[in-house]
This record gives sequence, structure tokens and C-alpha cells, in this order.
Amino acid sequence: MRETEAVADARHYMEICNGCRYCEGFCAVFPAMELRRDFAAADLGYLANLCHNCMGCFYACQYAPPHEFGVNVPRAFSLVRAESYEQYAWPAPLARAFQRNGVVVSLVAAVSLALVLILVTALQSPATLYAAHPVEPGAFYAVIPLWIMQALGLVTFVFSLVALAMGGVNFWRDAGASGGRVGAGAVLRALWDVLSLRNLGGGGHGCNDRDERFSMTRRWLHHAMFYGFLLCFAATCTGFVYDAFLGWQAPYGLLSAPVVLGTVGGVLLIVGTVGLFAMKLIADPAPAVRRLLGADVALLMLLALVAITGLVLLALRGTGAMGVALAVHLGFILALFLLLPYSKMVHGVYRSLALLRNAAERA
Repeated sequence: MRETEAVADARHYMEICNGCRYCEGFCAVFPAMELRRDFAAADLGYLANLCHNCMGCFYACQYAPPHEFGVNVPRAFSLVRAESYEQYAWPAPLARAFQRNGVVVSLVAAVSLALVLILVTALQSPATLYAAHPVEPGAFYAVIPLWIMQALGLVTFVFSLVALAMGGVNFWRDAGASGGRVGAGAVLRALWDVLSLRNLGGGGHGCNDRDERFSMTRRWLHHAMFYGFLLCFAATCTGFVYDAFLGWQAPYGLLSAPVVLGTVGGVLLIVGTVGLFAMKLIADPAPAVRRLLGADVALLMLLALVAITGLVLLALRGTGAMGVALAVHLGFILALFLLLPYSKMVHGVYRSLALLRNAAERA
């Protein structure tokens, strides 16, 4: 991490917190803080990404505004996290996408959608595009050839995986490698912390979503979004196995594994994203950074649109609207793949690695 004003503020707050230690039971951040006397920029990047923004420390802090110390750990760590996303991004020239992320997400989504629609209309006659195709194997490929789906999907997804992996390597070299040897026990403990979202439980009572009152709402909505996304991804992988290895072409039956996984995942994804968006609208602005809200909202809406268009496509199979619904759904998926390494989705990678370092330190 580079030395910035946000890093300096976070260091100042951690030095105050390390002398107080009232919040040590709220999450993993404060026990990790207590292992340090000095806070290098890399350490603050690690602590900021270890923070799950439950905001419990803000409402419990005796030095929070309007106190003259003005300690606001959630706000400071939000800024440090945002800077870490940009600084660790790969390739570096694309890191600027984080600076105006809400605008970038909107533009990429619009361009991706337009690109897919233009390709479809250029390759297919209106009679094919707007025809009511029977729900039978290969119906989707009559509208959009399989090779186009595979080319767009594989190229963008592989690039995103490489970019995410390189960003994770950059983070680990700077903020994680000093955590010591990582054993199997630390890996399992970190994996449990990731899958259970334990730190979104605050000190056990939940997060302070709106004020000093505790609530588990944000944790359950994150669970819905996280597992909904994983189920949708599992549906895509299952469909790939069906087509590539078993020769079973889409669309599949309503009770098939890809459709069931995708439907349940899509519903959970919509519940999680829309719920989290609603919570951001009513949240207390004091511990938040309003200029970062655009990036959060843009990503939530893109994830919601991927899920909604997928369910709409399922409902419109066999009708004359299937071709357009398929193109729109693929357009939003393409945008999501392109934006994975340059949106707030990267927090999943960095936070998981921070939890791994924390598990290694505790071991």
C-alpha cells in the first residue's frame, strides 16, 4: 500500500484504538490490531480488508464524532479498501476503472448489451430472432450460435480469473505474506470464516445497520447474495459439463440440475442484492463514504439484472420473445465477466486472503 491521507487517518485511529481496546470482541480486526505496535501501510491494507464493515465499533466508540478525536474506523477502512482495490489491480492501466466505478459499470453494461444485440441482429434474420422456437435441445443456438457464446464467455471469464488471481497475488505479497506459515488448519479456519460470514455477526448480536441497534439482516442478505451467486455459477458449470462432455444441449428441462440450481440461485441473488441496496438507502451516512456508494449500487444492480434476465429467459422459453431475452441475458453476463476484476467483487478475494492471514496469525 502507498502512503496516503486515508492510510494516515487509519493509522492514527488504530493507535488510539490500541490504547483503548474496548471493541476487541466485535470482529477479527481488533484482536489482529492488538498484535501490533506499529502500523505499516501494508498492515493497514490487511486490517482494512479484514474489516467486514459491521460498524459496531463506530457506535460503541467513546472517541467517535463529535468527540475531538473523531475516530471513525469504518469510514477510514472503507477508503483504504477502495485504494487497495486500485493499487493491487492487474493490469495496472485498468486500475483507473475503480476511480469512477459506478460510471464504468454502467457504461460497460450498456456497451456489452448493445454488442450482443448487434451481433445477434447481424447474424440472424428477424424471422429467426423473433420466432417461437420449441423448447428442445439446441433451441438457444438457433438464435445465437454456440461458438459465439463460447468465445465471448471463455475469453472474458478466463481474463477475469487471471486478473483476479494477479490482484490477489499482489495483495498477498504486500499485506498477507508476513502472516507467517499457512498450515492446513489455518486454511480450514479461514474457509469457515468465509463461508459462514462470521464477522458480519459483529460481537455475536449482528451489525449496526442503521444505528446503535444490532441486527442480523445484513448478514442474511449477504448470505443470500453470496450463495445465490455460487448456485448460479454452479448452474453454468453444470450446463457446460452437460453440453461439452455429455452432448446434452440447452435449453434443459425444468427439473434438470442447471435449471433448478439457476432458479434457486437467481431468486437468492435478487433477494440479496435488492435487500442490500435498500439497506444502503436507509443506512446512517456518518460511518460511510458517500462517494463510494455509486460503485456499490452499480454492482448490486448488475448482479440483480443478471439474475432477473435469467429468470425472464426461463419464463419466455418457447415464445417469440426468447431470442431477445437470450441476447439481453448474455449481454449482462458479458458485462459481469468483464467487470469482475474492476468492481467491488474483488473484495471477496482480498477479504478471503485477509481472513487466511488472520487465521495463520491466530494459529
